[in-house]
Amino acid sequence: MANDFAFEMAASAVRFGAGVTREVGVDLAEMGLTNVLVITDPILRGLAPVQTVVESLEASRIPFVIYDRVRIEPSDESFLDAIAFGQQHPFDAIVAVGGGSVIDTAKAVNLYTTYPPAEFLDYVNPPIGKGLPVPGPLKPLMAIPTTAGTGSETTGVSIFDLSKMHAKTGIASRRLKPTLGYLDPDNTRTMPPEVAASSGLDILSHAIESFTAMPFTGRPLPERPALRPAYQGSNPISDIWSLQALRMVSQFLVRAVDDPSDDEARANMLLAASYAGVGFGNAGVHLPHGMSYPVSGRVKDYRASGYAADHPMVPHGISVILNAPAVFRFTAPSTPERHLLAAEALGVDVSRAKGEDAGRILADRITWFMQRLKTPNGLAALGYSSSDIPALVEGTLPQHRVTKLSPRPAGPEELAQLFEDSMIAW
Repeated sequence: MANDFAFEMAASAVRFGAGVTREVGVDLAEMGLTNVLVITDPILRGLAPVQTVVESLEASRIPFVIYDRVRIEPSDESFLDAIAFGQQHPFDAIVAVGGGSVIDTAKAVNLYTTYPPAEFLDYVNPPIGKGLPVPGPLKPLMAIPTTAGTGSETTGVSIFDLSKMHAKTGIASRRLKPTLGYLDPDNTRTMPPEVAASSGLDILSHAIESFTAMPFTGRPLPERPALRPAYQGSNPISDIWSLQALRMVSQFLVRAVDDPSDDEARANMLLAASYAGVGFGNAGVHLPHGMSYPVSGRVKDYRASGYAADHPMVPHGISVILNAPAVFRFTAPSTPERHLLAAEALGVDVSRAKGEDAGRILADRITWFMQRLKTPNGLAALGYSSSDIPALVEGTLPQHRVTKLSPRPAGPEELAQLFEDSMIAW
């Protein structure tokens, strides 16, 4: 089969500025929308970002109803609960106020209430689901992030835990992209330092993964243009966004975690999340994310500090970054120059570096951030051991949407070794 020769840039609409949350009511009124579903989580329900949205909608005289039961690290059950609420309260637009869990839940509600499938897994990525295309346009979705990490306000991806599989999976379509993302630095003031650290490390891995992903010319040519995946492989446009996101992470992540009152650092991390989102939303991510899904899904007792979840939970950024050093040591031989460029964007002097050292150099820099931000020291700190590796590998293998973008193929044996190498981080 011939390889692809083209990539498609799906643009993301965002509005940046302190206080832009107050503009959402006027925007919806000018679009002629009259019945809004506000989606958030139980903690944010009582905090300033949601209150600002409520005041904006009331000022524009737009009727609304609030769903505030989003689960942090959502599951198929929590998606179905939100979808059922959306079906009971007809709406013509959604406002999502929260982190990636909230925005991803809103995307699912938009899709499943607009085009209800015969089975829940019909839209879910293959081979776990059927991967059916989204039939047509969705309702307007305004995304107001309150964390600086997932970049979900810029992507057409919705991720959740599939309970029966004990691993994350998702839905991917350009039609899922929010209509507009409101990047309001005021909304990240409520973010605990542990959340700022985890979400910032997610940005870091997003950007490296999209920059080092298999090039778009490595994919098989689709039968028709509409079948090109949202995650296309590294390409010249995504590269620009990914590298700039890394430069911003290098400059502002530690500052934003150390001092929540550092407005410049928080604002730039919010921008970096969207920059990385534009990058990976078009290029894709690979092994660190693919491996993170069973790490999150099979957690037994671990509870992260700084998170108000009422269940054992590994924050997404932590589940991703713990695998990253081992992965990039493994993938560096495929494209050492790209791995060195990523390390350089993160602040490393690579002027005298040798290609054979690229993996170690990049992994060491990632580990420096992990140590500086006090992340758990490897998968063992989450309660995993070598006896869990077969199940972790089993949960990674079906994640074709991302694993097949690795610049170096990884089968069961390679994945097992990567998980073993990730048990202790330093």
